[in-house]
Amino acid sequence: MNLITFLEKVKRRLLTYNFKINYKPYKQKTVIFESFGGRQISDSPLAIYEELKKSHPDYQLVWVINKELEKLAQANGYDYVIRGSFKWVKVIEKAQIWVENARLPQWVRKPEHVKIIQTWHGTPLKKLGLDIENVMMPGTTTEKYHENFVQEANRWDYLISPNEYATQIFRKAFGYENKILEIGYPRNDELAQPSEALINKIKQRLGIPANKKVVLYAPTYRDNQFFTKGKYSFQLPFDLKQMQAAFGKDTVLLLRMHYLISNAVDLSDMEGFAYDVSSYSNISDLYLISDLLVTDYSSVFFDYAYLKRPIVFFPYDFEVYKDELRGFYLNYTKDLPGEIAYDVDALLANIAHGLQVTDMTSDENFMKFYNRFCKINAGNASKRVVEEIDDILKER
Repeated sequence: MNLITFLEKVKRRLLTYNFKINYKPYKQKTVIFESFGGRQISDSPLAIYEELKKSHPDYQLVWVINKELEKLAQANGYDYVIRGSFKWVKVIEKAQIWVENARLPQWVRKPEHVKIIQTWHGTPLKKLGLDIENVMMPGTTTEKYHENFVQEANRWDYLISPNEYATQIFRKAFGYENKILEIGYPRNDELAQPSEALINKIKQRLGIPANKKVVLYAPTYRDNQFFTKGKYSFQLPFDLKQMQAAFGKDTVLLLRMHYLISNAVDLSDMEGFAYDVSSYSNISDLYLISDLLVTDYSSVFFDYAYLKRPIVFFPYDFEVYKDELRGFYLNYTKDLPGEIAYDVDALLANIAHGLQVTDMTSDENFMKFYNRFCKINAGNASKRVVEEIDDILKER
């Protein structure tokens, strides 16, 4: 055991001991927000935060972040605590509500006065929780993973679902027994009524010319490709120079890696064409400015479909993923709302075709998918969560 690992274990023991202190809740109504384990200030927790800040200025709203985000939090005026600090333990223990979008460490204690609102972070395509028959993630076994997942899920008091399909999967895969809010994801509220003014503003913020088309590439991570527990590796399955030669004159490429992918993509020779937007906090902004999405097994396409724009699927390792890793809930070859490319030549051809399409409403297969998974989105999920929070805090 090296010194850093030893010190981390000592700190974990001290933090666990600190969690045993029975802090009384704040008198002021206090809500804690955490996105992807403190890695971001983003996603549905951010959408709920912004709605609460607007409608309830008397509430104390606190972000839980990793140390690396401290300057960002300060620049944006967020009240925050650093995850893993002793102040973090005290603050989250004294809050009345935690808003999360991913699982918490098991050793984090949930006081009796706390209610957890779990927004989750996607409509399931890949199998989850109890439905994963062979867990290949580092640091666990299949049996232990299942047990921990169910135990963690039932600490949540409320779980947000984007549609009936997801609700049924969440109940079974998480072994979840508490309340589900089937209202759509708050992060997708801004997709209900996209505006050209907002799209141009986002492009300007990212330095993308307003007259250029945008392809968003958003792959998932692979359970069997990792550096260490919680840190996964990923290599681009296509050549950036070939992509630039095909589309670089009037199109840019945005690369949005999964939050668990640790290695950076080398874009040193791709200035003006390829942009790494993995750390950009609001993925819905990226959806809004994109003319076409390329993905593989990530659930991002469920959200992107709200915009009724073309989607290309690039499962270059389909046979391995299908048979050896998690497996799928949908029939991957029949139920998806877009074309499937299994090799780079097909990928380039499908992107070229998709960039000529601006609206998928005339595509019968796409609209069948849309009506099943996206129709619930009314642009008011954040407000509905705030109403639930109001009801919870009225009882205090």
